[in-house]
Amino acid sequence: MIVAVISGGRSSEREVSLISGAAVADGVRRAGHELREIEIDAEGRWFCGADELELRPGHGLLDADVAFPVLHGPFGEDGTIQGLLEMLDIAYVGSGVRASAVCIDKLALKQLLDHLEIAQVDFVALTRSSYETNRDALDAQIEALGLPLFVKPARLGSSVGIVRVAEAAELHAALEQAFLYDPRVIVEAACGGIEVECSVLGSAEQAQVSVAGEIVVLRSASPGGWYDYEAKYTPGGMELVVPARISESAAARVGELALRAFSEADCSGLARADFFVDGEEVLLNELNTMPGFTTTSVYARLWQESGIEYPELCGRLLEIALARYREQAGYRF
Repeated sequence: MIVAVISGGRSSEREVSLISGAAVADGVRRAGHELREIEIDAEGRWFCGADELELRPGHGLLDADVAFPVLHGPFGEDGTIQGLLEMLDIAYVGSGVRASAVCIDKLALKQLLDHLEIAQVDFVALTRSSYETNRDALDAQIEALGLPLFVKPARLGSSVGIVRVAEAAELHAALEQAFLYDPRVIVEAACGGIEVECSVLGSAEQAQVSVAGEIVVLRSASPGGWYDYEAKYTPGGMELVVPARISESAAARVGELALRAFSEADCSGLARADFFVDGEEVLLNELNTMPGFTTTSVYARLWQESGIEYPELCGRLLEIALARYREQAGYRF
């Protein structure tokens, strides 16, 4: 099988993508497949080695059988690259356009979880225009969340643009910071308990979950010591405790909710589900359709702890992508 691994991109998560892409390329090789490595530069141009690529709808991507887009954040994890690969007519790893767009948008995902009656962290959603028009009312809703709280751009990952607010006087500056990244912003209550993550692998109709792991922050650049960018990507910034130190019933609930959210959002291939667990209370916080994908990233480590090594994991994702492509080819449009 010939696999086109795509990394880089235009988003603020570009460097993380390049690291993930290099790991996936190595995993694909070790799984026995032929490789085409593609890097998207910061301006959005596509290169294979020194050659800039010309993309032609309906003509595939180089001569690859399947693409593995290891792209994080805007222009990669949000449905845009998925739509482009659909137009090129090539199988690709990961969720489709709709699921990718819904899951990267924290507001859209929270609205879906509300509809499904899946317990989640309390939040207030706002846009720059709504906040300018209804500031007093929205401030009152935000105040009801209590302190501390977190202000997040709606459509970024890796904790980029997130500000922890410990004092009411810090709120407006935090909102302005978030609005630099996105016109849609989430203000979220701080949650007790521990952070727990679970990996999902499969199709929307048939998927499996890994053992749950617990995130322990060892080093953070942010006041309050929360799970920020440095804690996620600096060696020694966090410890993953597997299995998570939660009850059997809470662990079962984590797996159940991860599978349900994955299916209801119509995800495919992979996702990492992030939770807060406080005793028997389990709150689903996010569903990441293209999480960090190095051999030491949480997604892959949880599968390793569950008995699937990295090359096998890459191989399974390629097979899922091809099966989905073949199934979709059978529908009329």
